[in-house]
Amino acid sequence: MREEVDERTKQQVMQEERAEQREANERKAPSGKVLYRTTLQEGEMELRRPSAALFWSGLAAGLSMGLSMIAEALLTAYLPEAAWRPLVATFGYSMGFLVVILARQQLFTENTLTPILPLLQNKDLATLRNVLRLWAVVLAANLTGGLLMALVAAHTSAFDENVRAEFFRLGEHAMQYGFGTTLLRGILAGWVIALMVWLLPFAETARVWVIILMTYVVGIAHFSHVIAGSIEVFTLAAAGRASWPAVVFDFVLPALLGNILGGVTLVAVLNHAQVVAGNEVE
Repeated sequence: MREEVDERTKQQVMQEERAEQREANERKAPSGKVLYRTTLQEGEMELRRPSAALFWSGLAAGLSMGLSMIAEALLTAYLPEAAWRPLVATFGYSMGFLVVILARQQLFTENTLTPILPLLQNKDLATLRNVLRLWAVVLAANLTGGLLMALVAAHTSAFDENVRAEFFRLGEHAMQYGFGTTLLRGILAGWVIALMVWLLPFAETARVWVIILMTYVVGIAHFSHVIAGSIEVFTLAAAGRASWPAVVFDFVLPALLGNILGGVTLVAVLNHAQVVAGNEVE
C-alpha cells in the first residue's frame, strides 16, 4: 500500500515538473534559429506567389501608404502650433504601415528581408531571378498606388487647403536633402523597417505597438522611406512645385538604394550570418 502511495506521489511530481517545463518553454523568448526559420519560410512563400497576385497586393499597399501622409498632415493641420506638435503629429506617419502590415499587403521595404533569406541559403541564379521579379513587381505596384494617391491629394478638393499645404510641406522637407544624405537616411529607414519585420512573427499582442513605435522612429527622425516619402514628393511634383526628374533622382533613387542597403546588409545578411556562425541552420 505504501509503495502505491509513493508511486502516485512520484508520478504527480513528474507531472508537475513537466507542466513547469512546458510553461517555461512558452515563456522563453524564441531563439535566433526560430526567428530565422519563421522568416525564411515566409520568404519562400512570397517567392512562390505569382506576379499578378504580388502586383495587386502591392498596388493596395501603395494606396494604403498614402494614409501615412494624410494622417500626419491632418494632425499637423489641426493641432495647435507648439514645440510638441511634431512629436504628436508623427504618430500619423504610422497609419499607412499599420494598415499595410495588418492587412498583409505587399510593401517593398518588407521584402528587403524576407525573400533575401532564401537567396542567402540557396545561393543560386534561379532564386536571385525570383527575388528580382518580386522586387520589380512590388516596387512598381507600390509606386503606382502612391502616384494615384498623390494625384488625388494634389488635384482634387478632397482635402481642405490647410491640409493640402501640409502635404506640400512634407514633400518639400523630404526633398531638402542631397543625394548622399537621402541615401544615408534611406539606409537607416531600411534598417529599422527590416528590424520591425524580423520582430513581428513573435510580437503577438504587442504587434501593433511594435509597428507604431518602429515606424514612429522612421517618421520623427525623417529617415527616407522610398514608398512613404515618394507619395509626399509625388504630391509636390503633381502640384507643379517640383520637377519630376528632381523628384526621381534627388529622392526616389537614393531612398530606394538606401532602403535596399539597410534592409539587406544590416538585417538580412547579419542575421543570416549569426545563425550560420552558430551552426544553427541545417
